[in-house]
Amino acid sequence: MFARILGLDVGTKTVGVSVSDLLGMTAQPVETIKIDSEAGELGFDRLAVLIKEYKPEKVVLGLPKHMNGDEGIRAEASRDYGTKLANKFGLEVAYQDERLTTAQAEKVLIDGGVRRKDRKKSIDKLAAVLILQNYLDAHALKL
Repeated sequence: MFARILGLDVGTKTVGVSVSDLLGMTAQPVETIKIDSEAGELGFDRLAVLIKEYKPEKVVLGLPKHMNGDEGIRAEASRDYGTKLANKFGLEVAYQDERLTTAQAEKVLIDGGVRRKDRKKSIDKLAAVLILQNYLDAHALKL
């Protein structure tokens, strides 16, 4: 493979960012970008810098589904963000079910002894790591 993939956990106020290694085996946290989706500030200026730095072949966005698997308003917003991102940067966009990733991320941080006020700084990029790692695991080359 030898190309990176960016993983994004898109919310209304932040976008958690993760990146894969060149082999597409592991996901690492990058940062959390502040956005204002209602004002149309989607963090694309910062994403442009990260895309230039990491040169991903693809971007994976978390797709928030209801527990029964249905897609609601947040999933629609995620798909809209993905369409805008694909149009702006010309990158392939894929989607990964993100059910419970934020809860998983919070549990990891709590288990790691991270204080409540510090968890807020890390939770979105850790959720992005979980989204991307789930995608990588689901699409791993079978050796």
